[in-house]
Amino acid sequence: MVGSLSAVKHGITVVVAAGNDGPRYGTVTNTAPWVITVAASTVDRDISSYVQLQNGIQLKGKSMSSPLPEKRFYPLISGAEAKAANGSAHDASLCRIRALDPEKVRGKILVCLVGEIKTVVKGKFAAMCGAVGMILCNSRIDDYQPSLNSHVLPTVELGYTQGLAIFTYINTTKNSMALITSPKAEFGIKSAPLMASFSSRGPNTATPEILKPDITAPGVDIMAAYTEGNGPTGLPDDERTTKYLFISGTSMSTPHVAGVVALLKSIHPQWSPSAIRSALMTTASTVDNTNKPMLEESSLVEATPFSYGAGHIRPELAVDPGLVYDLSARDYDNFLCATTTSYNQTLTKKLIQNNGCLLANTFSLLDFNYPSITVPKLSSSVKVNRILKNVGSPAIYFARIRPPLGVSVIVEPNTLEFTKNSEERRFQLTMTRDTTDVQSTYSFGELLWSDGKHNVRSPIVVGTTTT
Repeated sequence: MVGSLSAVKHGITVVVAAGNDGPRYGTVTNTAPWVITVAASTVDRDISSYVQLQNGIQLKGKSMSSPLPEKRFYPLISGAEAKAANGSAHDASLCRIRALDPEKVRGKILVCLVGEIKTVVKGKFAAMCGAVGMILCNSRIDDYQPSLNSHVLPTVELGYTQGLAIFTYINTTKNSMALITSPKAEFGIKSAPLMASFSSRGPNTATPEILKPDITAPGVDIMAAYTEGNGPTGLPDDERTTKYLFISGTSMSTPHVAGVVALLKSIHPQWSPSAIRSALMTTASTVDNTNKPMLEESSLVEATPFSYGAGHIRPELAVDPGLVYDLSARDYDNFLCATTTSYNQTLTKKLIQNNGCLLANTFSLLDFNYPSITVPKLSSSVKVNRILKNVGSPAIYFARIRPPLGVSVIVEPNTLEFTKNSEERRFQLTMTRDTTDVQSTYSFGELLWSDGKHNVRSPIVVGTTTT
């Protein structure tokens, strides 16, 4: 992070991935306030394949595999049913090679649970045992989401609910049969975007006063260039080659944001990295293509800023955000001075101008001029200060508040008038905890400044404490 700070101080915007350790909370990485930290979300396009059961039920999954040898029904067998005499039921259900009996698997579609070993390795084992195809099922609702993997045999990956239907069918049918359809692209999927299950979540454990991730962008099943030096599964004996693969990860969403940053910089060469980040964050969306709040991919419950930060990127609005929350090199120095436990001071002090911490005794991290507003421990009342810079035409902005549950928020002043470009105005939020709320938890709200044309939105995250 030290190198990235030097880059930012020289006017270079740094965009980084939030990490792929979700959906657990507190897993977000790259949390320095001078970088743009990007989460991952879905798009409104699926590459789908269907499992058709002989009883007429059809189950949607994901697949990039070749079709079955023939378009007909094949016998189904679960990994547990295909257990070898000396194998364990647990290992067989996961389709470990030594736990499977090839005589039971040969010529059938093998149904395996996800877990413990890579899904493409399970496919290799299934093929070695003579399976004509494989169906992968999740054993837990919040664990694994189907992905577009280039398996070595016809394979479809199913979600938790669809997996339950498969096992119910197998367990209640004497001669269970199924076929797997060829993959096809489906567009206009609703609801989208959803927050990817794997995308790392806040809160920011290094500096809780800074909300991370900052933003989310498309990061699920993204077509990306791929080396022809390895097979698409990455397995040593996979001799297939391809120039492109569908890949998921925050490393896929990050280039989307980096590209938008480059476009913004070309349009506004005078903007600082923090102004660009602010433009992206304050114009982001928190609703999906059904105009409802964005949901979590795995649980389909409403997502929060810990998942998406300020929301899903909207480049067309970021070009003209109206106002921005700007930061200078001195602001980052003050941040480093105020966070003695979060960063290596031996390394960072070399970057602090004049080798001094002039405001160390008076600077509050709550007042760091970030586009999001986070108070990690609110026991009674606190004041938070921010500065907005006009990057548009003269205008008058009015404040609207959606307060976090159990917290009252007052904005002073609640009207800001800008008479020229680059003019700055200060405001203060007073947050007071509702004494009737005795829970110790986080709640979420937002602050919106609007002149009727621009909507400058900041997420508010408040952690209440009983102490």
